[in-house]
Amino acid sequence: MVAYLVLLFAVFSRFLPHLFNSTAIGFTAVGGGLLYFGARRSRWQTIIAVLALMVADYYLTVFAYGYAFHTSAYLVTWVWYGAICLLGHQILSGKPSAVRVTVGVLASATSFFIFSNFAVWMGSIMYPHTVAGLSACYIAAIPFYANDLISTALTAGALFGLPALVRSIAQTMDESHGNHIA
Repeated sequence: MVAYLVLLFAVFSRFLPHLFNSTAIGFTAVGGGLLYFGARRSRWQTIIAVLALMVADYYLTVFAYGYAFHTSAYLVTWVWYGAICLLGHQILSGKPSAVRVTVGVLASATSFFIFSNFAVWMGSIMYPHTVAGLSACYIAAIPFYANDLISTALTAGALFGLPALVRSIAQTMDESHGNHIA
């Protein structure tokens, strides 16, 4: 159940900048939420996460941005949603460690930066289809990458780290309590 609440939070986080006219573009719980959902749910449930975010993409494109919706513009993003869920399942199900969470965070944010910006460069006329144009596309996206990396680290760190911290505190208290009784 918690994984579904995290998924809802991740979807809702896509809308927050629009609700508050914020400039924190790219600062969402999507990467960390997908890693967590993937780690806590079976592989086949990845489709649920992808569908939920597809609906958010459609709504934001049509209603928040006022653009026509073109499925082809989102294919890379939708494949990425599924891949990050599956990555979370592969490396973070069971007993996630700080190293594994860090790898998941870096892989999530960096892969989105690389693939989404390559797709922008390939599929639009915003940048010339040259090495210089590709470089300009990536350079222009660095602030988005920074926001995504930070928000993914905060989200995944909280989702995977807080339960571990609580367990550690509880274990310490149990051990301390046991020492006082003996």
